[in-house]
Amino acid sequence: MKILSRLFTFGLFFVLSAQVSLSAAEVFRLGIIGTDTSHVPAFTKLFNDPNAEGDYQKLEIVGAVKGGMPDNESSWSRKDKYAEEIEPLGVTIYETIESMLPHVDGVLVESVDGRPHLEFARPVIAAGKPLFIDKPMAGNLWEVIEIFRLASEKNVPIFSASSLRYSAGIRKIREDSPLGQTHGVEAWSPCSLNEHHPDFYWYGIHGVETLFTMMGSGCVSVSRTSTPNYDLAVGVWADGRIGSFRGIRAGTAPYGGVVFGSKGVDFAGKYDGYKPLCDEICRFFLTGKAPFDSRETLEIMAFMSAADVSKSRNGAHVTLESVIEESKNLTVRTFNVKLTNEGRITLDGKSVSLEELTGALRKPNDKTYYRVILENCSQLEGEALAPVLNGLGDAVLVRYVY
Repeated sequence: MKILSRLFTFGLFFVLSAQVSLSAAEVFRLGIIGTDTSHVPAFTKLFNDPNAEGDYQKLEIVGAVKGGMPDNESSWSRKDKYAEEIEPLGVTIYETIESMLPHVDGVLVESVDGRPHLEFARPVIAAGKPLFIDKPMAGNLWEVIEIFRLASEKNVPIFSASSLRYSAGIRKIREDSPLGQTHGVEAWSPCSLNEHHPDFYWYGIHGVETLFTMMGSGCVSVSRTSTPNYDLAVGVWADGRIGSFRGIRAGTAPYGGVVFGSKGVDFAGKYDGYKPLCDEICRFFLTGKAPFDSRETLEIMAFMSAADVSKSRNGAHVTLESVIEESKNLTVRTFNVKLTNEGRITLDGKSVSLEELTGALRKPNDKTYYRVILENCSQLEGEALAPVLNGLGDAVLVRYVY
C-alpha cells in the first residue's frame, strides 16, 4: 500500500514506462503477533501512513496473527476488533505465525497478555527475524531469560520496552539531565492487576520502567509494601542510591516521577504517547541494533518479580540476583495438551481421558515448574477441560497457543 501510494504520485505514465522498478523488498515489511491491544491500530497508523516522514517511509506493517488468550477477557474480547481495524490499512491477517513469517522481515509481538510471548517468539527467532516485544516481555522471569537465551544463540536482534521509556522528559534525565547527577527517583503509574501475571507485569511495568530509565541499571534489592489500592516498592542500587515505584489502583493515577539530582529536585515530565517508542522501533529494525542493553530489561523484570516475593515475605528485602538465579535453575516440564474439534483430549499427541490428563498434570508434592500448552482450544469455554486446567495451582503456567 505504501509503495503504490508513492508510485501514483509520479503518475500512471511513469508507472507503465518504468514497469514498477520499486519492489516490496525496498520497504522493510513488519508483521504483528497479537491483535488484542490498542497498540496495534495505533502503531499501524503510524507505520502505514503514506504521508509519514523519515524512517517511517522505509517500513510498513503488512501482516498480523490475531493470537488472543481465552481466559483473559482483556485479551480475548479485543483480538477481532483490532484485527478488523488494521485490515483496511493494508494488513493481511494470517491464521498462524508460520504462514506469516515468509512475508515479513521483522516482527512485533504485541499481545497484551505476556504469557504466550515466549511461544510467539520461538518461531520468529528460529527464522532469524528481528523482534520487538511489547510490554510485558513475558509472563514470568524464566521466560524472559529464555527469550534472551534463544535470541543470543541465533544472534537475533531483540528488545522490549514500555512507551514511557521514550517520553522526552524521562529520556532527558537519562541522557542529559538538567538536574545533574541523579541521586534518586520516585516514579508512579497506574497499577491495575491481572490474575494471570505477576502483579507489576500487567500495568505497573510502565512506572517501573520509568524508574529504571532515569536511575539506570544496578538495582540490587527491593522491598514492597502493599495494600488493596496501593503499592510502594523501594529499590536499593549498588551505589547506595534509592529509587521507588508507587503503583496506584484508586483515585487519580497518572504517569510521572520526581527526580532528586545534584543540582535540584523536579518533576520528570509528562507522558508523550506511542510515537517516541515507534520512532525507536523504526531505528531498531532498520539498524538491527537494540537501543539499550538487554540486561536492563532483565533487571526490570527481576525487580517486579522480586517485589512479589517481598510482598509474600511481609516487605522483606529480596535481592534481584536471588530471583534471577532461582528462575535460571528451574526444571521446566512442558505438556502439550490439545482439545480436538471432535472433543477428544490429547496429551503430547496421544489421546487421553480427563482422568488420565488430571493424573499426569497434578503432582501435589512436585515442586517442578510446569508449563501447559493448549492448541486449537477455541472450544475450551464450557468444556470439562477448563476446570482441570484452571485448578492446577500456582505451580502451573497455562498457555493458549493458536
